[in-house]
Amino acid sequence: MPDEYRTVAHAGVHETEVNRSRFRCALAPASTEQEAQEFIAALRKEHADASHNCWAYVIGADAAVQRASDDGEPGGTAGVPMLQMLLRRDMRYVVAVVTRYFGGVKLGAGGLIRAYGGAVGEALDTLGTTTRRRFRLATITVDHHRAGKIQNDLHSAGREVRDVRYGDRVTIEIGLPDADVDTFRTWLADATAGSAEFEVGGEAYGDA
Repeated sequence: MPDEYRTVAHAGVHETEVNRSRFRCALAPASTEQEAQEFIAALRKEHADASHNCWAYVIGADAAVQRASDDGEPGGTAGVPMLQMLLRRDMRYVVAVVTRYFGGVKLGAGGLIRAYGGAVGEALDTLGTTTRRRFRLATITVDHHRAGKIQNDLHSAGREVRDVRYGDRVTIEIGLPDADVDTFRTWLADATAGSAEFEVGGEAYGDA
């Protein structure tokens, strides 16, 4: 699994014009292939009068799922350059739909490739991206009288506290970079005089 990837934080639209043709690029985060397909279907319905609604998406931190469609444009001139732009920018869990309203001037294969790929690139630049880094899930279980200080120390150190649950003891779920696990374990033992339990779990991705 990669240590980090980029995605879009929210859906957005950016429009460009090339030789009187309008290229409207809509971007959105998509956690599953179904989400990506639903976004595409909604855009195709909204812009049913457009000349083309070409699309591409990448799902998975390792880019395991990659799909693209030219939607009637000459083969390889729309969906593929869109997909290549997403991959070149290390984008994951993202879907792009470029809606073209033909302006009367044919662009040729090279022009189409530049226009569709460029529409995605400009949209990413304009709408902005966010980096998600891989981290290790971990659980701290500590007595109530130590929990407040531990939480304050975690926040002061910039640690990501994902959840806090109160019972007989307090359970605090955090995210840690793999490289920090051993150091953190030692710090926690010192901070709680060895009274805290520390359990390391699986992996996830979070905002950098």
